[in-house]
Amino acid sequence: MFNSNKERQMEIEMVTIDELVPDDHLLRKIDRYIDFSFIPEKVRSYYSEDNGRPSLDPLVLFKMMFVGYFYGI
Repeated sequence: MFNSNKERQMEIEMVTIDELVPDDHLLRKIDRYIDFSFIPEKVRSYYSEDNGRPSLDPLVLFKMMFVGYFYGI
């Protein structure tokens, strides 16, 4: 009885985000049709390359705000 539970604890299931998000999801469509490559060049002057800690990627920050706007977060 107790051995079966112990065996299950040793199992691993590999799941990727691509498997969890449907192909027709809104965010996949946005990623497919909107080119965000202009953002790093637009904000380059606001980031220091040799002072302080490395910053987060401005593209990631922009996409986080974009998602927050769409989902009302």
